[in-house]
Amino acid sequence: MTQSDLQKAITRGEDSRHQFKRDATNADSLAAELAAFANSGGGWLFLGVNDDGSIAGLDGAAVRRLNQLLGNAASQHVRPPVHPLTENVQTNQGLVVVVEVPDGLAKPYLDNQGRIWVKQGSDKRHVTSREEMQRMFQRSGLVYADVVPVAGSSIEDIDDKAFTAYFDLRYGESDEFSGLTREQLLQNLGLGDGQELNLSGLMLFSRNPQRWRPAFEVKAVAFPGTALHDTRYLDSEDIKGTLLEQFRGAFAFIKRNLHHVQHGRSFNTVGQLEIPETALEELLVNALIHRDYFTSASVRLMVFADRVEIVSPGHLSDSLSPEDIRQGKTIRRNPTLTEHASHILPYRGMGSGIPRALQAWPRIDLVNDSSGNQFSVVVWRPEAEWRSGSGGDQVTGEVTGEVTGEVTGEVTGEVMRLLVVLQGEMKRSEIQAALGLKHEDHFREAYLRPALKAGAIEMTIPDKPNSRLQKYRLTAAGKAWLHRRSDNKE
Repeated sequence: MTQSDLQKAITRGEDSRHQFKRDATNADSLAAELAAFANSGGGWLFLGVNDDGSIAGLDGAAVRRLNQLLGNAASQHVRPPVHPLTENVQTNQGLVVVVEVPDGLAKPYLDNQGRIWVKQGSDKRHVTSREEMQRMFQRSGLVYADVVPVAGSSIEDIDDKAFTAYFDLRYGESDEFSGLTREQLLQNLGLGDGQELNLSGLMLFSRNPQRWRPAFEVKAVAFPGTALHDTRYLDSEDIKGTLLEQFRGAFAFIKRNLHHVQHGRSFNTVGQLEIPETALEELLVNALIHRDYFTSASVRLMVFADRVEIVSPGHLSDSLSPEDIRQGKTIRRNPTLTEHASHILPYRGMGSGIPRALQAWPRIDLVNDSSGNQFSVVVWRPEAEWRSGSGGDQVTGEVTGEVTGEVTGEVTGEVMRLLVVLQGEMKRSEIQAALGLKHEDHFREAYLRPALKAGAIEMTIPDKPNSRLQKYRLTAAGKAWLHRRSDNKE
């Protein structure tokens, strides 16, 4: 790493993958930092850098002491040991020790007191909940939620008709299973232990899965506007049953709350759904199959005037990012459930679901919320279908030089809503809160950056874009567009 590379990394500030420390003197404290990185996808620790990003620098003696401390902390104070890589970078202020901690392959990593640490933003936190510990063991391949026995269930809870139809379709007259009892069949297929059903058997073939797992359903709501906090709704339904029944019910809910368009067809035809059905099918199936079943929460389906949101319990695995799954990378969170569901639901596996959905309908945002332990897909509806609908905030359009001569990009519905709430000079967090948005990455990608690119807003400290004092304000072009919008409403 060159000094220039180091400066670029530091300029971006601290986050879940980058931590600054002026110095380190305690092996236990350092071990906690190393364990948190190893448990959370890996990262870089910069020693010799102040919290504000300024380089303090280290002398040769300090570097030797720190390397010895690092080796001791990594091998003696973290269980199992971690194996960080270090690099000493020379700067004008002195040396900076760059410590790279790889994503751990043997999670969870514990400190000497047996505590599990994970990253939370630029800080770390102690894991205490059983569910989160279970998820960490799951990511390490030590335990999977889909094969955990469901206490109190039995073979009597199986829907014989549904199971027989599946078995005959997939296995037919296979000699492998001839002569086996129903209990033995379920055990051999990984759907139970011979006495109780496991979660896969319950969610795929039981008559009433919610009797034991009431949270494992789809909660669906259709809103008239674009805000989640709207107290009005057009439609709502709690969709229960097996995964196949939930898929069918959720898909029917979406279809009845979206528009159908003719696309040149005869007036008497039903018309095509405004968003391709293929994309919606893939996203629904992914939400049901790949959700975190260690988390007692429901899949949420929300239809807004401008978008459809599908929210799954469980964020992406530490080694996956939204960009990874856009490219087709995948990790099976529920391998047994996935194996059987692929013959029941329209699921093709191999990580192809998200790429296929994006190919059918590119206007899809993927939002990974690690702190909230959820993963969301935001499917934007065609603007022509909602632009003229009810609700004063549903305004979109393209702003060109005809407004003020200063706006250079597209002002989308998201940007328009940002302009409406921006009062005077506001911080990023203040604007995000005013919009009622929880996910910073989504806010930056869909709202803030497009508004800056369009020339509708500007930074108060443009020469220091990452300053903690940074605020944003309307430009003359942004004000003109708001004024024009107001005139159009009157």
